[in-house]
Amino acid sequence: MSKPMFPETDAEIDPTTPAELKTRLDAGESVTLLDTRAESEYETWHIDGPTVRTVNVPYFEFLDGFEADLVADVSTDEPVVVVCAKGKSSEFVAELLADAGYDTSHLEDGMRGWARLYEHTDLELPSGSLVRQYRRPSSGCLAYMVVSDGEAAVVDPLRAFTDRYVADARDLGVNIEYVLDTHIHADHVSGLRDLADATGAEMILPAAAVARGVVDGDEMRPVEGGDSLAVGTATIAVRPTPGHTSGMTTYRVDDHLALTGDTLFLDSVARPDLEDGDDGARAAAEQLYDTLHDRLLTLPNDTLIGPAHFGDAETARDDGAHLATLGSVVDRLPLLSVDKEVFVDRVLANMPPRPANYEEIIAANLGQTTPSAADAFTMELGPNNCAAGE
Repeated sequence: MSKPMFPETDAEIDPTTPAELKTRLDAGESVTLLDTRAESEYETWHIDGPTVRTVNVPYFEFLDGFEADLVADVSTDEPVVVVCAKGKSSEFVAELLADAGYDTSHLEDGMRGWARLYEHTDLELPSGSLVRQYRRPSSGCLAYMVVSDGEAAVVDPLRAFTDRYVADARDLGVNIEYVLDTHIHADHVSGLRDLADATGAEMILPAAAVARGVVDGDEMRPVEGGDSLAVGTATIAVRPTPGHTSGMTTYRVDDHLALTGDTLFLDSVARPDLEDGDDGARAAAEQLYDTLHDRLLTLPNDTLIGPAHFGDAETARDDGAHLATLGSVVDRLPLLSVDKEVFVDRVLANMPPRPANYEEIIAANLGQTTPSAADAFTMELGPNNCAAGE
């Protein structure tokens, strides 16, 4: 490898792939990460988990050579994976540490490689329908493929993984008939258009989302409360659940699984300020309260909740899926049991920074701009930050 901007080292080390790192984390292995990005980048977005210990030392601290004080928190007796943005500076630092006697590797392609990692878990509903939950560990984004009798629908697809959905449908021997978004996303570029182009599937978007100014809305099928879609013998029922956005919609699969988008997560609720900003946040939070109590918490307690995101602190099921019954979500989330005024105040007091580039991402998802695949991927790097509350 040519590293013209970095001093030469003697060591040659093998990289750790994102999949290998994720396997170690899933197994509960203790992992030490040395993140060599600038402190501001690290604080905004880094790999976390219950067994992860991270040390942040920017790579430029090593350009004048190795000094033990720089990594005083890292023992030579423990393996360490060095992380950077693209896998270049981390390789240099990992080799430098290896020369000094440390057991090191570096994350292949850095945080960009981590963002390309995409996993899935299959579950069979009591109705017999197959649902595949897709997970992007880097951002917590979730998407779903509903499969029944040779047909499929994909809900909340990410543009970056269009080829994956196409390949999976082929492997499953099904045709993708519908591509649906639960709302206009603010944290990632939707795969709605690309997947429809690749498969001929019909694009489905809530009517209230189209009304926000979707440029190509006439090419989409708008749906409203009471509508339903047939996917083989499966039924996807449309239930508007506004609050996060005016067009936020839940898709209920066979009365067993509620795909709640960004309305209700397994450990939090939606933030209400990404459509109308701070000025509209209180009214949206009040609407979210009404939505939760009138349209979601009225579902049977054994309804599976399948959100569009999961959080860093959230514990997955044994099969890796981020799903839970409505009853268990209510039990673990006290925010769902307080009165409206308290709910609104707590939500507004507990919102993280807005997602990076969210205005540009919204513009792309409205069809107002058409970023290249590379630009779209870069725009959505980082945490999703779509949740609020506790």
